[in-house]
Amino acid sequence: MKIISAEFVMSNSNVAQCPKDPIPEYAFIGRSNVGKSSLINMLTERKHLAKTSGRPGKTQLINHFKINNNWFLVDLPGYGYARVSKKDKKTFQKYITEYFEKRKQLVCGFVLVDIRHDPQPIDLDFMEWLGSSGIPFAIIFTKADKLKPAVIEKQVRSYLQKLLDGVWEEAPSYFITSSSKRMGRDEVLEFIDGINKEFLSSKKF
Repeated sequence: MKIISAEFVMSNSNVAQCPKDPIPEYAFIGRSNVGKSSLINMLTERKHLAKTSGRPGKTQLINHFKINNNWFLVDLPGYGYARVSKKDKKTFQKYITEYFEKRKQLVCGFVLVDIRHDPQPIDLDFMEWLGSSGIPFAIIFTKADKLKPAVIEKQVRSYLQKLLDGVWEEAPSYFITSSSKRMGRDEVLEFIDGINKEFLSSKKF
């Protein structure tokens, strides 16, 4: 897939106010400081489409970007550590849940995981919730340029084994990426393009 256009549409914290366009939507989410904004900018080839920051928890709203005028990329707040008050954290965690449960245009979520770290309970719990809620998702391992190939393979294997030891009969699709090296870009976009074509033929919305 070639990214011809990528435009910011809106930010909000109310799922009911999200865009009404009947087009497929893909949500990107992960723990704070997982490299989400950098990944989005790499995928779209726009340096400043998503705001990057050295401070965890920068994204605190549902951000919609229209790509190629035929699908939405959604940048969601990170879960876990973020320098916001307990009240604010409860608020945006609630609308994250509402987004996944109520957003009809959502066809797939991407859960971002920092490949440098061992499987984290908060990531596993979130994926278990998605699975039990019947929400399709794939895993994107980020920051792969920080590790050697053999270690990357070991980390991925460890993560998938954790999932298969739990409630999963089959591991979800996954991608290994590096924003600085543009690693995994084509694979993620081809995955999205494949789903888009399915929905175009089925005219689901």
